[in-house]
Amino acid sequence: MFTDTHCHLADLAFRLPEILTQAHDAGVSGFVVPATQPNDWQAVLSMNSVTGVRAVAVGLHPWFAENQGDFLADLATILAENPRVWVGEIGLDALIQIPKEIQLSVFERQILLAKQFNRPIIIHNVRSTALIVNTIKQLKFECGGIVHAFSGSIEEANILIKLGFKIGLGSLLLNSNAKKVHRAAIELPLEHVLLETDSPYMQPNHANTPANVAKIAKIVAKSRQISLMDLAMQLEQNLLELLID
Repeated sequence: MFTDTHCHLADLAFRLPEILTQAHDAGVSGFVVPATQPNDWQAVLSMNSVTGVRAVAVGLHPWFAENQGDFLADLATILAENPRVWVGEIGLDALIQIPKEIQLSVFERQILLAKQFNRPIIIHNVRSTALIVNTIKQLKFECGGIVHAFSGSIEEANILIKLGFKIGLGSLLLNSNAKKVHRAAIELPLEHVLLETDSPYMQPNHANTPANVAKIAKIVAKSRQISLMDLAMQLEQNLLELLID
């Protein structure tokens, strides 16, 4: 059985029983659920009661980094009251109109909060690896986490791995033209890899649900010439390194 380490189940709540049954039937029994903005934090926290949810994360996604007021106080309260909650989805996105300075300020403050509470983070990274790496180093953040929906080079992945992060490989593997991601699926050390869908997103012309982790796993196993069982066992060990007891 596999875990989808990045799925927005709160966005699929109206179909949740169907989604979970479909996933389980496909061999996907675990879920890591991130938030994107304060408006969905409570809905994501409620996912903790859903069977199979391994972790939830609350944070402010760079797409929503403007006009959020003093969101950090609420985030700090949630982390103080919920010792197993991660911080995420946070990060930087070079393709959006929100000024880099605003994105970076929001990102830095959330990293410092994650450091204070000793929590893993889930990183959204779009063409911003160098700045993300520099920020993590400057702030001396050592709690690790996941760089989700990875689409960069092997060299970038290895730098992030050295900083304590797992590399989330996901729905891009369903696209045969995503050459960098397919190379990463073959060449990255398997002990630093996790699988995800980013459902319900990433597949604009097709329904995307956690069940698709099974398809992604088959691609990775075939590429690496290993069994699905061996892949599942290693991925579970990788996730356990991040989970908070």
